[in-house]
Amino acid sequence: MYVDSDSKSGDSAKGVSVRIEKLNKSFGDHHVLKDIDLDIRAGETFSIIGPSGTGKSILLRHIIRLETPDSGQIFVNDEPVFAGERVLPCSFRSSMVFQSSALFNSLTVGENVGLWLREHRICPEPRIRGIIAEKLAIVGLEGKEGLRTSELSGGMKKRVAIARSLAMEPDLVLYDEPTAELDPVTTDELAETIVSLRARTGNTTIIVTHDLNFALYLSDRIAMMHQGEIIEVGTPAQIRASGNPVVQRFIRTTTKGIQGA
Repeated sequence: MYVDSDSKSGDSAKGVSVRIEKLNKSFGDHHVLKDIDLDIRAGETFSIIGPSGTGKSILLRHIIRLETPDSGQIFVNDEPVFAGERVLPCSFRSSMVFQSSALFNSLTVGENVGLWLREHRICPEPRIRGIIAEKLAIVGLEGKEGLRTSELSGGMKKRVAIARSLAMEPDLVLYDEPTAELDPVTTDELAETIVSLRARTGNTTIIVTHDLNFALYLSDRIAMMHQGEIIEVGTPAQIRASGNPVVQRFIRTTTKGIQGA
């Protein structure tokens, strides 16, 4: 999924800062996001952790501009994103890798990766094919353009979705539960892919996950959500050492039985 800017055309990716101030969102009587404050640095890999139902994915949908807040604001590179219920024009590109990967079964791997480029006529066809090959190689799927999505494993689908997001040179990449339905080996491979992408692209990465070990391994900083609120922000070491009993209970629950966790 892509969210394009109004002014950017073919520039290389760069990281953007994301600042969230007093963000609130309710659905009926359910107050999902409660005065959310976050400051995510340009080029940072930032994870938002917590159990299911805490508002993590709803927060991500606000950052990607698929939801508008009841109150509060999000700033990207100090530019406001919302004006009431209206989404403002922006000067950055963002893409989202969904939990389900959201690939089109009727298209090949190459066609999925190149979809946005072709729809927006970004560059000539030979260049599009080159970009497709380049992005697939980055995620370890060199030469797989002709495969059908039905032929892919869960881990391969995730990597195709990442390659598709990279094809537009986003400044901001968001992942919604990227390890869902993946086995431990594939999860480790995906973590290595995301870590290597940070070094290659320089973009800002925001990950929503309930997988604490995944977040601890690849994040510069982590925020924990609980009942719609941010209750702790820090480096992986700071999260591990947190004195907050809710954070410690989450750590004990999610790392139970894992040696050295």
